[in-house]
Amino acid sequence: MVYQHYHQSDEVIVAEPNRSASWQVNKMVLIAMCCLSGLIAGGFALMGAWPILPFAGLEMAALGSALYYVCWKLRYRHVVTLEADNVLIQKGHYHPRQQWRFDRQSTTVQVATKPHPWDAPKISFCNRGEQVSLGEFLNKEDTDKLLELLRDKFRVQSPTATGHRDF
Repeated sequence: MVYQHYHQSDEVIVAEPNRSASWQVNKMVLIAMCCLSGLIAGGFALMGAWPILPFAGLEMAALGSALYYVCWKLRYRHVVTLEADNVLIQKGHYHPRQQWRFDRQSTTVQVATKPHPWDAPKISFCNRGEQVSLGEFLNKEDTDKLLELLRDKFRVQSPTATGHRDF
């Protein structure tokens, strides 16, 4: 998912993975699965197969851990802040863990196309030999949307065998 908003006088572009369900929805699914598993395990325990109870608990703990991990991974985002003279690129889950600040005038966007038409192109910010990839987790439609937002603000290049050509 790619969206754009304004913060004070700066333009902010955010790229994040598509999420099919929020953590709240996943908690409801987990509660429903725990109730169902508890009923089944309780029925077997009443029939004398009580060793099933710890295994049902471990199964639900594993499911809860997996759901939490997936939700955490899907909170990863790339934030591009376009200031008057600088470009600030931040990457992280809940707060920035990595960040780069480039001079806006000397920054270009490099687009490397993929061999298959369904694959999304690779987008990178380039400035004085340093290259930062952006939105590698996006699908093709979201990558195209991100590229359209960046095309108005930066010079976009595509690498070729003989150098770079403007895109």
